[in-house]
Amino acid sequence: MADKIQIAILGAGRWGTHLVRNFLEHPQAEVVAIVDPNPERLAALQQRHALDPQIFSTDWAAVLERPEVEAVAIATPAVTHYPLIETALKSGCHVLAEKPLTLDPQEARKLCQLAEQQQRHLLVDHTYLFHPAVARGREVVQSGDLGELRYGYAARTHLGPVRQDVDALWDLAIHDIVIFNHWLQAEPIRVEATGQVWLQQHPLPLNPQGLADLVWVKLTYPSGFQAAIHLCWLNPDKQRRLCVAGSQGTLIFDELRAEAPLSIQYGQFDPQPLAEGQSRFVPMAERREVLTLEAGEPLRRVCDRFLHCITTQTAPSLSSGWVGAKLVNILAALTQSLNQGKPIDIQELT
Repeated sequence: MADKIQIAILGAGRWGTHLVRNFLEHPQAEVVAIVDPNPERLAALQQRHALDPQIFSTDWAAVLERPEVEAVAIATPAVTHYPLIETALKSGCHVLAEKPLTLDPQEARKLCQLAEQQQRHLLVDHTYLFHPAVARGREVVQSGDLGELRYGYAARTHLGPVRQDVDALWDLAIHDIVIFNHWLQAEPIRVEATGQVWLQQHPLPLNPQGLADLVWVKLTYPSGFQAAIHLCWLNPDKQRRLCVAGSQGTLIFDELRAEAPLSIQYGQFDPQPLAEGQSRFVPMAERREVLTLEAGEPLRRVCDRFLHCITTQTAPSLSSGWVGAKLVNILAALTQSLNQGKPIDIQELT
């Protein structure tokens, strides 16, 4: 292996450009190819970073045949992930894939098994798992400082962008689900989703009613803990908020509070007896504790982890292919619930 890992980046859209920047700046990586079917995107990247025009291509198959390419970062539409990742793994490349890993749980499982057979690392870019607030939040939840965990809720809303390849469920819910799973160290066993379609009502294989613009999600975990998630890409009231409520306090991750995104709101009720069998519940003094976080860009940490796994031959654990596959399985169950109008018990992905 060369001193620097030779990496190709497939996809030069919004997220692909962030990957290009991070890998160009990384001392352990050398970007040897950037692939996108849109020449205008490639030209914009070439001008922005003053790169050698020879590294740009519209032919991903030819790039993956190049023997010097050791690793591939894939930031293309989700529907293209399976053939691209499969080809990259069979070509002997390590793969960093944008979320979701695929749109089908069985395809995701096959990719994980293929990575193991090829002895190549497959890591999924669930960026929030590398966010300092999410890492610190897991410590708080697991420490017991919140008391008995009671329920969770999240809101992820904005006014665009509106995707045309997946609905708001697949675009947005994966972030909050991965955080809840990480904090609770568990996965939901039962899910439910309802939604509304306004903009794109044409039927698709996954979405016979069209692409949902608004989705309400309910997750039930083995302990009985439940989480509710509100998702919408047609809401000008932008929200990025996730909370876990316990008997002693509530952990709040509000991404839009840039100076203090993670805090604990302490407060509980003091039951005061009124008469036999009756009480009134008086709120006790509340206080808010802002938690100190480490510095660092989450996506840079994703790139660090990917390159570290390759150089040290260490299997990824925090955001491995199997973590991504299990999330695809959850989203598929939520889609089934959305289409059928009933709760769905999740079948284990093996």
